[in-house]
Amino acid sequence: MAARTKKSSGTAKSDLPKKTVKSKTAAKAAGDQGGELTAEPIATKTSPEPTVVMPGPVVSAPEMRKKELIDLVVERSGVKKKDAKPVVEAMLAVLGETIGEGRELNMQPLGKLRINRSEMRNNGRVIICKIRQSIASTTNPTEVDEPASAQIAEGDS
Repeated sequence: MAARTKKSSGTAKSDLPKKTVKSKTAAKAAGDQGGELTAEPIATKTSPEPTVVMPGPVVSAPEMRKKELIDLVVERSGVKKKDAKPVVEAMLAVLGETIGEGRELNMQPLGKLRINRSEMRNNGRVIICKIRQSIASTTNPTEVDEPASAQIAEGDS
């Protein structure tokens, strides 16, 4: 049997100089009437460096804590803080349990809350939710000018 040998020419393809070719119409426009093509280097465009944009959370204000929520509820409703605190804490507990069960919430003007997925981690459970608010509820927040007790008292007289 004859062993195959690899023939090698003296130059490799990568060693040859690269030729630039100009099209015939471009050569005629330049005034070159002959059939011979001229070799001119073609300018290469440099593209700008790509930038990676990472989507991040949209944060317009610092996060609201329970104390601030209780203070706002007291301010808007006009009830005493000692009366509002257990109600707000119970409401937060019920909302947390409901979301933990995987139920959807539809509570206007808060909006409709839908759970996309949840995942157990070492330090707790991660629940990915989406809240959809109607435009009317976000542009015209309901404001209470007078405390609820004052409105009831006016209606009695």
